[in-house]
Amino acid sequence: MGVSSMTGFARSEGEADGISWVWELRSVNGRALELRLRLPPGFEPLEPQLRAALGQRCRRGNVSATLSVTRLVPPAIRVNRPMLDQIVALMRDLSGEIAKDTEVAPPRLDGLLAVRGVIETVEEDPEPVIMARREAVLAGWSQALDRLAAARREEGARLDALLTDQRARLAALVDAASASAAVQPAAIRARVEALLAELSGLASPVPEERVAQELAMLVTRADVREELDRLRAHIAQAGELLQRGDAIGRELDFLCQELNREANTLCSKSADIELTRIGLSLKAAIEQFREQVQNLE
Repeated sequence: MGVSSMTGFARSEGEADGISWVWELRSVNGRALELRLRLPPGFEPLEPQLRAALGQRCRRGNVSATLSVTRLVPPAIRVNRPMLDQIVALMRDLSGEIAKDTEVAPPRLDGLLAVRGVIETVEEDPEPVIMARREAVLAGWSQALDRLAAARREEGARLDALLTDQRARLAALVDAASASAAVQPAAIRARVEALLAELSGLASPVPEERVAQELAMLVTRADVREELDRLRAHIAQAGELLQRGDAIGRELDFLCQELNREANTLCSKSADIELTRIGLSLKAAIEQFREQVQNLE
């Protein structure tokens, strides 16, 4: 199983029982799996099923999902008879005053029907129709999730190739650091001997035994073999995780922290300009690796 990114987009649409619907899903990076839903009235009861289906396909990421529903058949209308009866009764009460005022025209039927609330839209649908619509929307959700998962896997494949290249770069820098560290003892000895030569005319000679002790201490402090071994082990483990695939983002992110810690120690122990330069390049490469890792599920 390959790796998946946490970013992706998907869309699905369809028609059923007098409605058309459109699902739009967007996924971005997140520490855990979060879903933000926007559902039209009447579809709120689907939320638990929608969340459960998402959890079966994704482990991490912030997912925003919007459902848009449009009626294909205009809703039925009806007359609010109680309101109309009240208006007619009021007209009868005022009929005498209306007749005296020649500038006031008698009310017409179209005018009465235009009064707000007299004509109502019937939104209620039979229960079987409502259930059939919800089932169709759920099927569309499943299709949209499949497409989102495919988009995340496609982006994950690109990340996998990039991370593999960056991992090779890390391994090459560790090899270069190992080669540079191998010459550190000789370089340290040369600097100590040069310093002693400069001081020879200013102070009494330092016993050879004391020089050997100080040199051994400096070489021990500058020994980075353990850091190099741990760096190699972490890089190898990163390769194993990439080969395993699945949701490895958290594990790789932790490995990046460990890689950075070892690189910091390597730089602090360095007694050579070249090794320091390699260590700084290694830290930059680790940061680039981590930036991509944080896009993984």
